[in-house]
Amino acid sequence: MLAYGLMPSDPTDATVHPLVLSSLTGRLAVWSARHGRLVLGVWLAVFVVAVFLALQIGAVVSAGEMTLLGRPESVRGQELLNEAFGSAEGEQETIVVSTENGTTVDDPAYQQFLQVLTADLVAARDVVVEAYSYPLVAAFDPESANALVSADRQSTLVQVSLRGDGAQAEGGPAGPDGQERLAEILDSHRTPAFTLTMIGDGSVGETFMTIAEEDLIRAELVGLPAAMGVLVLVFGALLAAGLSLGLAAVSIVTAIGLAALIGRVFDLSFFVVNMISMIGLAVGIDYALLIIERYREERNAGRASLEAIGVTGATASRAVLFSGVTVILALLGLFLVPITTFRSLGLGATLVVGVGVVAMLTLVPAALGLLGNRIDWLSLNRLRRSPRPAAKPDPRGERADEGGQKAPGQPYSGFWGRTAHWVMVRPVVSVILAGGVLLLLAQPFLQLERGAAGAETLPPGEARDAYQLLEEDFSAGALSPVEVALRPANAEARSAIERLPASLAAVPGFSQPRLEWAGSGEVARLTLYLEARPNSEQARLAVEDLRQETLPAALAGSAVEAYVTGKTAAEVDSFAVIGSYTPWVFAFVLGLSFLLLLVVFRSVVVPLKAIFMNLLSVGAAYGVLVMVFQRGWGAELLGFQRTPAVEAWVPLFLFCILFGLSMDYHVFLLSRIREHFDRTGRNQESVAVGLRATGRIITGAAAIMVVVFGTFASGRLVMMQQVGFGLAVAVFLDATLVRSVLVPATMALLGDINWYLPRWLRWLPDLRPEALVLPRVAVPALEAGSGVRATAAEGE
Repeated sequence: MLAYGLMPSDPTDATVHPLVLSSLTGRLAVWSARHGRLVLGVWLAVFVVAVFLALQIGAVVSAGEMTLLGRPESVRGQELLNEAFGSAEGEQETIVVSTENGTTVDDPAYQQFLQVLTADLVAARDVVVEAYSYPLVAAFDPESANALVSADRQSTLVQVSLRGDGAQAEGGPAGPDGQERLAEILDSHRTPAFTLTMIGDGSVGETFMTIAEEDLIRAELVGLPAAMGVLVLVFGALLAAGLSLGLAAVSIVTAIGLAALIGRVFDLSFFVVNMISMIGLAVGIDYALLIIERYREERNAGRASLEAIGVTGATASRAVLFSGVTVILALLGLFLVPITTFRSLGLGATLVVGVGVVAMLTLVPAALGLLGNRIDWLSLNRLRRSPRPAAKPDPRGERADEGGQKAPGQPYSGFWGRTAHWVMVRPVVSVILAGGVLLLLAQPFLQLERGAAGAETLPPGEARDAYQLLEEDFSAGALSPVEVALRPANAEARSAIERLPASLAAVPGFSQPRLEWAGSGEVARLTLYLEARPNSEQARLAVEDLRQETLPAALAGSAVEAYVTGKTAAEVDSFAVIGSYTPWVFAFVLGLSFLLLLVVFRSVVVPLKAIFMNLLSVGAAYGVLVMVFQRGWGAELLGFQRTPAVEAWVPLFLFCILFGLSMDYHVFLLSRIREHFDRTGRNQESVAVGLRATGRIITGAAAIMVVVFGTFASGRLVMMQQVGFGLAVAVFLDATLVRSVLVPATMALLGDINWYLPRWLRWLPDLRPEALVLPRVAVPALEAGSGVRATAAEGE
């Protein structure tokens, strides 16, 4: 590390070379450095407004995880029911009342307790539409009443309908006020003799939101210090590390504020905040790390502060810009899927990456211009290296790289230089070994099962306890019954509908069919209770059979419109939507990534290789997810839940995120390789120079990402475990096997073919990072024995 005290720190102390100003990002960096206080003032104002908006994010997000934005059958059915029966009725909550003292529901004291509880629930007219329990139902329908009682008659169900908008097929929370009011009523009736637990789509959704918020705080408390530790190891200075972390925090808060603003117009999933924090920490720190380290490298090469900022802007900031655009393009694929989860997570990640890029292009140069040499304040290295002398001319005619740092014979020095040399000397072996490992890890992906997490995946608590009681003494299917919206066209069709409960009574997978007509008599609702978990594969198969076989056969020859809806039906539709849109998302992401890399690196080979290698790392991440979560290999050791399936939205989401992040590193590495190749025309040497220049930074950045994603994976929600773990595994594989082995090996195998661009494509704009070859700045020397800085002289 250079003794920075010898270098000028005023950003106006040097004239910037015209080559730097020929780059848009270079000019922006110089302008930001010269107007540092103005830039910081603008960002401070943005930050204050963002904090105000971010504090309101909880009011605009919802617990609906997979709400469909199109109009599949489940949505059309729910709309018809809302229109006919009214939308005042929101989600259903089930209260499980149980006792362990041997008292049964036939005991007068038990029935009196139920009657008082039900009366108090009905009295809460501001949040409750209706409530009924065993004594009330038994008075006019004993057979239906027995369905509310367990086999040992010591447990019973109290069904409550809450007020809500009723607009979503899957159901969403009626609001925190309704849930809190219901919880207060239950608390007032808790006695040692009876156990009361509540479960329903609303209460489960609220539990998911609460746990997500708690896990987010925990992840930040663990992840921030861990990321700080990695940054200190990379930079060797506390201020530089703290600046990177602070810049990431600014991006996160600003993105959350923007999400809160957008959430006033569009529905957003509560996962959006977790996604902004996770991606913002990982990407924001990485971008700041790349830029600040490049600035220090340029200062170490002897450049004045302002010119070092300009060179950094024209190279590292330019790479960050194209990298961020690549990530955003990959994330745009998520907006193609008409489901709130994808659009919410895509929006959150896009916002934080976009804000991060803007901050890196303006706020970082401004901070560097104001800090100057103080960027290395609180350095952990007491003994700093002396400034490097200017490099001697290359006898082979090679121009010095980046101010003369890399003289002849040096590209293969150091750990990364030797690694590149070893790999490129054995390219075939390297490709076979690294590619073979990735293909082996990807193999389990062929057995990937898609599913949806339910209350059974929640950590111990009231919601999970109620679910277990419901499953043991009744049926988990009672939690989310299937509903069929029926509209007859004539009297004959109405008669066919009236016969449905009897004809469906013996249908496997369902029980207790109940038919009711709307007040107008134009629409009927058939309610069926599932015998399996609502989110299980058996339940989804039962719904598909009901749609495709049972209902068409029962209503054959009658003019009846029938729409199967409910939570399970919505899951069936959402899985179908994901499956139908997946090829389009893949084509969109791969196509745009290819076009962007084609323009940036002016090569058709580099984008094709990048896409193939990124698909390998994504496939390997999928395979590891299957091994850990579905097969349970190491799940207990890692603190994860073993699940029968991977969350349905996770694979496609991971593809977009991972493809963007993988391209991130690819752009960083290939930008340095292309810079050197444009100067020298020597392919293998350029690969070694690029890997040596970026190896430590990419490794540090990857370590930060792994730490951040790992802390989010340590949460209690299984879907966040899968997302965080999948991202961490993919980034680790990408930074090791792909960037350190496959990239240099394939570059060596293909040689100059790497940079092949057909003649008919040479009209494309040249957006390559400029190969800046600037005059060196002579390092000021100390007068002998004086300890006083001599005058700095600039020379060619």
